Amino acid sequence: MKRFIRFCINHIPRPLLQRVAGWAVPVIGLFYKGFRKGRGVVCSVCGSHYRRFMPYGYVRSRANALCPHCLSLERHRLLWLYLTRETDLLRAFPHTLHIAPEVCLMRHLKRHFADRPEQYVTADLESPLADLHFDVQAIPLENDSFDVLICNHLLEHVADDRLAMREFFRILRPGGWGVLLSPVELDRPQTYENDAITDPEERTRIFGQYDHRRVYGTDYADRLREAGFAVEVIDYATELGEAARTHHALPDDRIYLVRKPR
Repeated sequence: MKRFIRFCINHIPRPLLQRVAGWAVPVIGLFYKGFRKGRGVVCSVCGSHYRRFMPYGYVRSRANALCPHCLSLERHRLLWLYLTRETDLLRAFPHTLHIAPEVCLMRHLKRHFADRPEQYVTADLESPLADLHFDVQAIPLENDSFDVLICNHLLEHVADDRLAMREFFRILRPGGWGVLLSPVELDRPQTYENDAITDPEERTRIFGQYDHRRVYGTDYADRLREAGFAVEVIDYATELGEAARTHHALPDDRIYLVRKPR
């Protein structure tokens, strides 16, 4: 199963994968059923119970990672817990821009904004599921036009991430907030970039995926601050406690909460 999933995500074009995964993965997930009270895992996004989650990973498969029902990964389950417990996103209707929208989160957010669909906008460079299509280095939207920005694991793919961060800052309204998650190596103080490395296999070995442009270090927050944001780095999984981390199979990732000063 690990090899099959790794082959699919490395060789099937992302738009096609997004269309097929919604029905194919839940079928495979039937083999992961068998949850017993006090044992197994629960998806914090969709509430589904399993003996364990499916493996997932481009290079090295992570065990207990992918929810077969809603396709959430560890970071999605952590982010959803934060959004639902620590913000008013699902208690109000802020003008929200969701870039590179994950199906598992988008499904819930579209339902929440169903009576006010103009308040929730999705965007991606090529995804057929998104409302708008653009490059985040040149966002064709007005200044100060959104209250909330969600962007998860995208900036490591962007050629000029600092330019994209400035664009994010530009379109947020003063007082607006966002969650900008990226894979960050917590034992690496400085972000590593090297465009001279062009071999896909070598880039995969060094950067984790052939299409990653950099490996972020703990200076990721400083890059966000350079764009103008006030940044709070939150170790939310630790705050939730070990029982919750095991129950929902959460990662060690940090939540990067940004705000645009008034």
